Amino acid sequence: MAGKKIKKLRRKVAKLKAKLSAINGMHSDAQISPLAPPGGFPDLPAITGVRFAALNSGVRYKGRDDVMLAELNAGSVIAGVFTKSSTRAAPVLDCQEKLGAPASGGAAILVNAGNANAFTGSHGQASVNALTGEVARVLNIDPVRVFSSSTGVIGEPLAHDLIVSKIEELHRTLDAEGACKAANAILTTDTFPKGACATIAGDGGTMQIAGFAKGSGMIAPDMATMLVYIFTDAKISQSLLQELVSATSDSTFNCITVDSDTSTSDTVLVAATGQSAAKEISELASPAGNAFADALHGVMRDLAHQVVRDGEGATKFVEINVTGAKSDQDARCIAMSVANSPLVKTAIAGEDPNWGRIVMAVGKSGAVADRDKLSIRFGDTAVAENGWVASSYLEEAGAQYMKRQDIEIGLDLGIGTGKSVAWTCDFTKRYIEINADYRS
Repeated sequence: MAGKKIKKLRRKVAKLKAKLSAINGMHSDAQISPLAPPGGFPDLPAITGVRFAALNSGVRYKGRDDVMLAELNAGSVIAGVFTKSSTRAAPVLDCQEKLGAPASGGAAILVNAGNANAFTGSHGQASVNALTGEVARVLNIDPVRVFSSSTGVIGEPLAHDLIVSKIEELHRTLDAEGACKAANAILTTDTFPKGACATIAGDGGTMQIAGFAKGSGMIAPDMATMLVYIFTDAKISQSLLQELVSATSDSTFNCITVDSDTSTSDTVLVAATGQSAAKEISELASPAGNAFADALHGVMRDLAHQVVRDGEGATKFVEINVTGAKSDQDARCIAMSVANSPLVKTAIAGEDPNWGRIVMAVGKSGAVADRDKLSIRFGDTAVAENGWVASSYLEEAGAQYMKRQDIEIGLDLGIGTGKSVAWTCDFTKRYIEINADYRS
């Protein structure tokens, strides 16, 4: 009993040290988003079969960690989704080629911040080969089982030698409790690290899920919208995990937008180590499969929301619910048209209940809409009904609602059963400042 208590205490101390190190490594002038989770980075459970390490390589940042390594035990399976950008970076292309490789031996994920290794010609793949090759050598695993991601400035060759020289040290400092440090090491313009977790009752034991993400700007849905790394001890095949991750991304990461710009580097990787005592999930339709799918959806949705809440300069979190559209596809088109409208987003930033801009965004979407059947609400307040301002609506009530940090805009097209949701944030002067000074 005493041994278990000591082990638990050591884990708590390790996690506290990781959080303190992460805080000290953040930019001293960072202004944490007012929408950040009040409790800070969550206390993620250690996932059996995964160890993390993070340190500073000097690629771009000084005085903070900028590279992380995750080591996965032999037999781990990895699923992923990636940006569809036609100018996607070399690490993305490399990951796509490796996905689905036989799960023999261990695996690893290496991520650096500060340089996206994108639009760098043949130098891009050379950097990927150098990095994944060194990780494979040091960890004694097959290079096809090493996945890499890079985030940061586009168009500048990655000084990969700086990272290569640190792989041995990363290997020596791998720690099952190191997720917090790893999450901080991959940040760029983010103001806080993003984490989420879940515990599931499986058949014969519990299953754990823990993950973290980075994302703040250049966020728009296109299969994946940020860098996300999720780990679970569940026993599940790569094909089933891939099916689940692809489907879940559509209702989480693909429903968010900060500025309508899709990155060259967006990657979501989900790794399952198979170390849980619970029986293998052989069917997603089984009770255990459903429970696992629901939990994974919750983690992915939580991380997606945190990315929006850390949108560059954001002060408002906005949910747009569309119902009554001709089809789900039309509903999604309308939701994203409203979510991406600079006029809508700046009105929200100014706490102006300018519902005319919402009408404009619906009309320009290209989806089927009938002006005289459209209804709009702010939260529970009816703003417009059947193509005209609601008789009960008061401008003062709309203005008061817009002072909230969390805002819901409801749209009913009144012409069908299609529905969709989108999550976005407002546009403020701070967004311009951040992006005008990004390379300065």
